[in-house]
Amino acid sequence: MSAPLIGITTYGRDEGNRFSLPADYVDAVRRAGGAAVLLPPGEANVDRWLDLLDGVVLAGGGDLDPRLYGGSPHETIYMVDAERDRSEIAIARRIVASQLPALGICRGMQVLNVALGGTLHEHLPDRFGDSVRHRAPPREPTSHAIRADASSRIAEIFGAHEFEAESWHHQAVRDLAAGLVVVAHAPDGVIEAIEKPDHPWLYAVQWHPELSASRDPVQQRVFDRLVEAAIRLRASRA
Repeated sequence: MSAPLIGITTYGRDEGNRFSLPADYVDAVRRAGGAAVLLPPGEANVDRWLDLLDGVVLAGGGDLDPRLYGGSPHETIYMVDAERDRSEIAIARRIVASQLPALGICRGMQVLNVALGGTLHEHLPDRFGDSVRHRAPPREPTSHAIRADASSRIAEIFGAHEFEAESWHHQAVRDLAAGLVVVAHAPDGVIEAIEKPDHPWLYAVQWHPELSASRDPVQQRVFDRLVEAAIRLRASRA
């Protein structure tokens, strides 16, 4: 059987009219045995993509437009991209309505929550202070502890319920969308992982497992399990 096709959403158009994505996402999927397919924003019919794919990664990046979740403007909100917002919300809703295995990372977790009717904190320090840094100034990754519910599927996937992870965000889930369950937190109480119990394989994490997956087997495991779920889906289709 050929390698399962794992779609990865990309960043929006830059000033040079180019789409891009950090290679860490692709590397993590390839290490897991998947074949990465990049999904740039703007596709009019995302079903044409998803009918061909065996799994999806909703990648990180800039902030969602706060108007999508009834939020407020904030001076720290950056890289708002209406084209990307539309595409990824459509993809998230299609994933939820299907059996397609999917992993949301950072922005991807926020997209999933907003797509299903949830809201976000516009800027975490305004609500949680600075006891835990979720990104280093000015906008750089940093590490902090994660604690998952020991009985959750996400803890089983990572093979641990307490570990360090690379964090790179200033927003997070505020009001959880219906049908999702919170399964991990940071030490300051910020929601760090969610899952959808009635979906075969749909998880989202607020940290960036791809940043340390090459050297940390705990973080690589989530990509391994995604590809395993994609292989099972392909086999069931056959």
